[in-house]
Amino acid sequence: MTATARLPYPTTPGPLHATVLAGTVPLFLGALISDIAYFQTYQSQWSNFAAWLLAGAELFCGLALLFALVNLVRANPRRGRPVLYFLLLLVTWALGLVNSFQHAKDAWAVMPSGLVLSVITAPLACIATWVGLTNLRTGGVQ
Repeated sequence: MTATARLPYPTTPGPLHATVLAGTVPLFLGALISDIAYFQTYQSQWSNFAAWLLAGAELFCGLALLFALVNLVRANPRRGRPVLYFLLLLVTWALGLVNSFQHAKDAWAVMPSGLVLSVITAPLACIATWVGLTNLRTGGVQ
């Protein structure tokens, strides 16, 4: 008897999905590092760096969120992990958007809330990427 693999949704992310998902991590981490540098030096260029890095992170996270939505629609409804992945990305994107709005203010008005939001969004991006890349590779043999 031959075992066939029945997977509830695709087993590996496509190259574009994996790229945009993994691209969110260094951009959110770069924004966090820029916010820390601005907090320590008060040179306003660090706030500009963080704002641009957040813009890129929001673009990549939004595209990954689109792929996650497609995976959620195509997934087996009994499985909860695609929902967790989608919700983590959604929260990361929403908090990143709030952080982008915060960084749109004058450089002196960014702190400390910009730093706090960066401290929250960077680990969320790492967790969402971890769950997304491991979630998309799970499957079973029946």
